[in-house]
Amino acid sequence: MTLMPVDNDPLTATRTLTWDRRSRANSTVSTSVRQLQTLIPIAVATLGVISGRLEGKFDMTKPAKNRICLWYDRDAEEAARFYAKTFPDSSVGAVYVAPGDFPSGKKGDVLTVEFVVLGIPCLGLNGGPAFKHNEAFSFQVATADQAETDRYWNEIVGNGGEESACGWCKDKWGLSWQITPVALMEAITDPDPAAAKRAFDAMMEMTKIDIAAIEAARRG
Repeated sequence: MTLMPVDNDPLTATRTLTWDRRSRANSTVSTSVRQLQTLIPIAVATLGVISGRLEGKFDMTKPAKNRICLWYDRDAEEAARFYAKTFPDSSVGAVYVAPGDFPSGKKGDVLTVEFVVLGIPCLGLNGGPAFKHNEAFSFQVATADQAETDRYWNEIVGNGGEESACGWCKDKWGLSWQITPVALMEAITDPDPAAAKRAFDAMMEMTKIDIAAIEAARRG
């Protein structure tokens, strides 16, 4: 706000400045409160103070010391079941429902879902549309051969996902996955710099990784 003292009256300017500061402070507090209301379910879910149903093996007395919390609009349970169906060493555990209304849902809606993806413990949070997944976070899945690479890639992309580049793709919820053959990592870390560069350059032209093409490039 631009201060315009009336007739150069210092008292008027002081009052205007004080009002302006109070207005901005109130706006900041209001914004902080709205953000806090959105994030409160995370703290509640992390503490486990939510009524729920247990669908898999889960020991409430021994929760994971550290786990990944993934934010979804409202489809955390659907996503968890897809991952459990698609990847080995994956499962859905406890599904918690909210005991009361919250910013992005109502009492009785699924709020959090315990699940495991390839041995990694995760918590899916139905936090509403405020935050979206992006490439700053991704799961990197090491694959043994082309068949395994194709299987995961096709499951993710074919279930409403989308292809990206260099072995990256996104699932239908916007979460990024790197489907990475072991052969690719071996090729681009070849002790021969020329072989590594050829493999790397080949990778840069790919969407899904083609192991045969990577190995051919490595050989030169």
